[in-house]
Amino acid sequence: MFRAEIRPPSKQGMPVLVDFNIFVADINSINVEDMDFRVDMFVRESWIESRLDMPDDIFEEGDDYVTLPPDFFDSLWQPDLYFLNAKVSEIAALNHKFSSVTLYRNKTVKYSARMHAIIACQMEFQLYPMDIQICPIYIESFSYHEQKLRLRWGPGSVTVNPELKLLQYDIGKPIVSEETVDYMLEKSGNYSRLVVYFRFERQIGHHLIQTFAPSMLVVMLSWFSFWLGLDAIPGRVALLVTSMLTLVTMFTGLKSDIPPVAYVKALDVWMAGCMMFVFAALGEFVVVKVLDLQYQLEYDLQTSVMSRHYPIVCIIVV
Repeated sequence: MFRAEIRPPSKQGMPVLVDFNIFVADINSINVEDMDFRVDMFVRESWIESRLDMPDDIFEEGDDYVTLPPDFFDSLWQPDLYFLNAKVSEIAALNHKFSSVTLYRNKTVKYSARMHAIIACQMEFQLYPMDIQICPIYIESFSYHEQKLRLRWGPGSVTVNPELKLLQYDIGKPIVSEETVDYMLEKSGNYSRLVVYFRFERQIGHHLIQTFAPSMLVVMLSWFSFWLGLDAIPGRVALLVTSMLTLVTMFTGLKSDIPPVAYVKALDVWMAGCMMFVFAALGEFVVVKVLDLQYQLEYDLQTSVMSRHYPIVCIIVV
């Protein structure tokens, strides 16, 4: 008797092989604050169900497969696959769920569905805004360990929509792997896992215009104070202090684009360097002004001494 809750029998204790494929239709909402991204994808999983009894009349002439509505899937055994690091995952729907079941003459079952998922990604921002984020998606079976069910990538494994473009990132070619993991707590035994790694490289053009170019111009503007005379104290101080406040305000606004982190980022080093240049210009003005005052005091002292002794020298000479 066919029982959908029991996995298909295997030969000589071999696990049921489940092939998995992903077609990435769209990736959007890469959220650095919540450290996740949304992906719209078509998933396909297939396996051999040896217990199926399929009469030939369900196949059209010349076809070796038949496509059935998604409700038929509930009457079959299903590999309980899930995305390990997904915050949310659901099958897309309009009037009904976008999914289907295909049966082949060799008793292969293929289930296809369009899904939306929000995937968690542990992002690192040490190199921000020149950072590269590697975001994996993990696929596992919840109940069956590797001796009962083994996952493998099917032909084509993971493909990405060639027309896919991201606003702030360049997406690299996905890297796939098949792994075995061991859970030491509630689960027992090794579990088969599929992994696909997405590589998101941040585009630098936006930050060249919004960050690097303006901060460089502010630093260069502060250097104009070197051409002002030492007596132009209000002008030099106003120019340097305004430059420093501009950099601080710019830095504060840039930090709001990413979550607060405990480590130093490349942007922090850049902005700190710009502030140090402006501070050095201000320090140079203070040092030169102090040295000039000391020189003036010494000059005035020498002039005063000479003015007192010069008449006496003239009388003696006469």
